[in-house]
Parts: sequence; structure tokens; C-alpha cells
Amino acid sequence: SKLPYCFFTFLCLFGGLYSIHALQDVTMDLFGAQNYGTVAAFGDLNSDKQTDIFIIRDQSEVVIFLADSKTPYFKPTVHIKNDVFAVFTSVVPGDYDGDSQMDVLLTAQTSSGTNVYIFWGNNRTLDIDGWLKLNKTFTDQPLVMDFNGDMIPDIFGVIKSSSEVCYLTKRYCINALSSSVNLRIPHSNAFIDLNKDFTHKIVTFSLFLQDGNFTQEQVMPAEPPAKVVVVGQSSFVDFDGDGYQDHLLPVCFDSDCLRSAIYLAKTDPTDKENEWVPVLSDFKRRDTVWSFVPGKPGQPLALHLGDYNLDGFPDALVVLRNTTGSDQQAFLLENVPCNTPSCHSVGRMFRIHWDQSDLGAIPHAVTATFFDIYEDGILDMLVLSQAEGKDLIIHALKNNFEADAYFVKVMVLSGLCSNDCPEGVKPFGVNQPGPYVMYTTVDSNGYLKNASAGQLSQSAHFSLQLPYTVLGLGRSANFLDHLFVGIPRQPGETDIRKQEWTAIIPNSQLIVIPYPHDKPRSWSAKLYLTPSNSVLLTAIALIGVCVFILVIIGILHWQEKKADDREKRQEAHRFHFDAM
Repeated sequence: SKLPYCFFTFLCLFGGLYSIHALQDVTMDLFGAQNYGTVAAFGDLNSDKQTDIFIIRDQSEVVIFLADSKTPYFKPTVHIKNDVFAVFTSVVPGDYDGDSQMDVLLTAQTSSGTNVYIFWGNNRTLDIDGWLKLNKTFTDQPLVMDFNGDMIPDIFGVIKSSSEVCYLTKRYCINALSSSVNLRIPHSNAFIDLNKDFTHKIVTFSLFLQDGNFTQEQVMPAEPPAKVVVVGQSSFVDFDGDGYQDHLLPVCFDSDCLRSAIYLAKTDPTDKENEWVPVLSDFKRRDTVWSFVPGKPGQPLALHLGDYNLDGFPDALVVLRNTTGSDQQAFLLENVPCNTPSCHSVGRMFRIHWDQSDLGAIPHAVTATFFDIYEDGILDMLVLSQAEGKDLIIHALKNNFEADAYFVKVMVLSGLCSNDCPEGVKPFGVNQPGPYVMYTTVDSNGYLKNASAGQLSQSAHFSLQLPYTVLGLGRSANFLDHLFVGIPRQPGETDIRKQEWTAIIPNSQLIVIPYPHDKPRSWSAKLYLTPSNSVLLTAIALIGVCVFILVIIGILHWQEKKADDREKRQEAHRFHFDAM
């Protein structure tokens, strides 16, 4: 019979059609001929639940590429250009006046320091002419955070020699911290919950805990690792999946960064050692040694983190250079189980993907970061490259490597309004710094699994953090037993602002509206399902099997009908003796 052969052929075609490729270049689909400039930030300007891209061009123009449903999927729509602002150094979208519409903060570098400008949102776009200049000059790019727990972003930084916080709704600045602190320039300050007590912290290398007000406390090493010459930007992620945010630090042991490493300091309060642990020190590829690229004041050495393979452990993208030549390209650092004694106390380490040909095909890479291009919960990549004397070129790479893994995507909004927002706007797009997300579940082997992440914990020096959190669940399709969301509390308030949701469906996007702020039981969450590739494959396979069974039934029915017709003809020609 030919039927088994046909079925086998169908399966082969099915498998060949959906064979997995690691990365796919989709630059032209996304940007067309407009793929140049410096990617500076992400946010949903027009509240359509699609993330837009903010790009700086020629250091004097900001172009906002709005997401669209037709190619090119990102179109340059809003332009901010003014020669008065000198050199733009960063873009931080957020709702700075509390009207639930996205505003845009720009920093510009002058000879006296860093100036701050605010462009106000108006009817899902920007009022280009109605901008505000802050009457303060910072020594470095400020950290955007929620200092007083009102869910309206504030500006924290150093003015002259003291740390100050500026409230844009009140249009004034005050001293921020009671203790004096010397901040590194360029700094890598963060606003995040380190020890999963849902109490937010300002993180420098000295730590300030929020307990009503901010007080200084030491829970991580106060100094970088020994013999380090170049210190990169700090990053804070749950590196080992224990629910605590860990401190990652890329470093170099010489001024030219010929010898590099990545260290980790745990913030688990049960870990009394409190020391730096190397999680990547081997940069040798065959006979060639690679290393970090020394940072510049506007673009310091930094890691950009995200769960590339959705296994629940954050990976990293970084630019390395060949120490024996001029090659410079982006590499994926995969978070894998530790296989060396040096990282035994952490249990995890980074491994460089040397043979990622799609990334290797982009020469002269400058920056690489994660971005969910198609809003499907799978983190793709944006890579910036720059040939000598030319503009930065943007490359977009779609991630197909782990399309059948599971995830939960969480976005926490400001909660300043729910269904009664000013001008009838939907508050789905406003970037909110500070919320903290944690989940607990059981993996496919029956072991307890948890992970945590902070939303928009850093904003300066092209941190390129996404306005949402993607938490990988691995290949376990179990429901999330518990999902916790916490937001900063106001000074003097003792009750922790935290809410719990149970039985969350995997491969879903959860938009949390913490309204009102002080009543977590009243918070609402909107759930949007994102079918995974495995669901599509299962549906196609099921349809194929059904069609195959229908064909067999049709053939059997046809054969039975032929037999009935033959029997009727024989009956018609039979001689009837009763008729005689």
C-alpha cells in the first residue's frame, strides 16, 4: 500500500518545513532603508501594546520608530531635533507628570555637565514645542526611579557634590540621601529589590535600603574585585534562579582590556561570605584570545541581559574584540551549569557561543541587546555596527532557537488610573521603573523552581532595558503556582505593596494595573495568551492525522460501496424460482 509511504512523506515535509534555525536576519522587514542610528530606549508611545524604538541620530536628533502591522514594521514617525540641546546622550521614556501618557526625558552633555529636558506626551504623541528644561545640571546621567513611591518617575543624581532627587510634578529638587556617597562616573546605579522582601533599594556600591526612608546598609562587596583596572557597568539579575537579584560586573585586569572576566556577587542574606565569584574568565577561542572592548564615557563597558533560550536563567549579549587583530563582534553568553571549581558556590557560569555564525556575520559590532521584535515573548537581538567614519547601522536578528520553550511576560503599569484615565487614554504603554516580579512553580522533574526580575531598574548610559519582564519557564508547560508583583511604597508606610496571582497560564502576557496603590487586593491583571510554536505544530500534526484518517475512511467507504453495487447487480441477475 502507498498510504504508509504518503504518511511518512507528509511527516518529512512537516519536519523540514518547521526545522529550527538559530537566528534570522529581519532587518529589512523591520526598518527598510532606515536602519541607522543609535538605539537608545524602548517604550510604547501610542499605547497600542506594541513596543516602539527610540533612536538617536547625529547626536542631535531623536527619532521614534512606531511599531506597525505592515512592513517595514517600525516606521520613523516622531522627530525631536533642536540645536540648543547640544549632544544627546540618553533617552528615558516615562510618565513624568502623572497623566498616564508617555513623556520623553532627554539628557544632553555640555561643558558644565548633563542637562535634562522633558517633552510632554499629548494624545498619544509628543508636544514637540512644549518642552521643559530642568534648572539643575548633573555631574553624570541621572537614574530615573520612583523615589517617593507615588508611581511617578523621579530623577536621582549628583548635583555638585550632593545627591539630589527632582520631582517633576512639583518642579523642585531636594537632597536625596542622608549619608554622603561618592558615585563613580560613569555610574551604574540601580533601583531594585535585591533580597525579595519587596522593599526597593538604591544600589550604588554602597547600598541604600528603603525602610520608610533610605538608609545605608552593606550587603555586597564595597569594592570591585582585586587587581581590577577597568570596571564596567553593574547589572542586577537573578543569575542562579534562587529568587535573589545578583550583582554582575564585567572587568578588565589591564587598561587595554587584554585580560577580561565577569564576576558575580550574591545578595542572598543567608550567604555570609559575600565575595566576588568569577562566572566567566576563559576568553580563549582555539589559539586566539578575545576580550572586552574598553568603554567610553558615553558608552561604558556593559552587559545586556535577557533569557535567550527561556530556560529560566538570564543570558547576556556582549561585544568582544580579537586581541591579536582588528575583529570586533557581538557574542552570546549562555548561562549554563558551572563546570569549574571557581564558580562552584554559585552553581552557574557563562559560556561563550563562539560559533554563532549569524552574529559573526556582523563586523565592527559596537552594541548588542535583546528585544522582543514580534511581541511573542521570545527575545530577539538588535546589533549596532559601525565602520570607520560611518553611521551606526542597526541589524535585527529574529530568534528561532527555542521557539517551543515556555515563558511568562509581565508588564507592570503605573496604576495612576484604571478605566478613568485623563483624555480617555489607555495606560498600557507607560514605562514604569521599579516594579518587582517573582514566580514559583514546579518544573517537569517535580522540583521547586523560582525566578525574579526588576522592571526598568537602570536607565543611564544606554542600559537598553525593556519596559516588561520576560521570565523563562523552560520546557515545562505547568501552570505558574504563584506570581508575585511588588511596587515601591511611600516614605513612612509600613505595609508592603505586593499582590499574588495563582495558576498563571504559560506563554501569556500579564499586564498588571496596581490601582489603587495601597490596596493590593484591588489590583487588576489583564491576561493575553501567546500560542507557542509547539501549539502550532501540534495543531498542524493533529489536522494532518485527521486528514489521513478521513482519507482511509473515504477509501474504505468507497470499497464498501463498490462491494454493495456488485452484490446488487448479482441479485438483479439471479433467477427467481418463486415467480414461476
